[in-house]
Amino acid sequence: MNYIFSILLVLLVASGFFDLINWKFNIIAIIILFIIWVVAQYNNFVTLKTRTQEAWADIDVQLKRRYDLIPNLVNTVKGYATHESGTFEKITEARSKAMQAGTIAEKGEAENMLSGTLKSLFAISEAYPDLKANTNFLQLQSELSDTENKIQASRRFYNGNVRDFNTGVQMFPGNIIASMFKFAVMEFFELEADSAEKEPVVVKF
Repeated sequence: MNYIFSILLVLLVASGFFDLINWKFNIIAIIILFIIWVVAQYNNFVTLKTRTQEAWADIDVQLKRRYDLIPNLVNTVKGYATHESGTFEKITEARSKAMQAGTIAEKGEAENMLSGTLKSLFAISEAYPDLKANTNFLQLQSELSDTENKIQASRRFYNGNVRDFNTGVQMFPGNIIASMFKFAVMEFFELEADSAEKEPVVVKF
């Protein structure tokens, strides 16, 4: 929309359209067109920012779902591997750090750390056939996998919106409007591509 408007304005100038109008009206027309352009640019930034915030809200919902599943998963494994207290403590600590992370970059780093600890949990389950056959464990594992897939899908959508927003903020002439109205580049949300249960670390007993 904004690019179409800019191209149209250039074509009008190149065609000599403004030469046909009294110079006083030319000035008024240019001012009006400039105001319309500024408003269009501003509205475009607002739209992109709103989409990005909505995309992040979707990620946040799925992350909270993940945090809710983890304690139940840990408690199920505890029933079969009570001596693995060190692993359980690391998972609890990593979950707590992820929940308390402030910036998006910190959140991504904490989530990757949490995924690493969960791999250890699934590695432990490989040594307990009865645990792997436990209905509750299988259900929780499935729910966690589904949640992580949704997180990855939401992350891609969020990062796509961030890319479009940042491009507008950094490119001319959008960067002028972004500077005027304090629109700043936004952070990407980086996560490991694989879910926790896909690549468990090897645990030796």
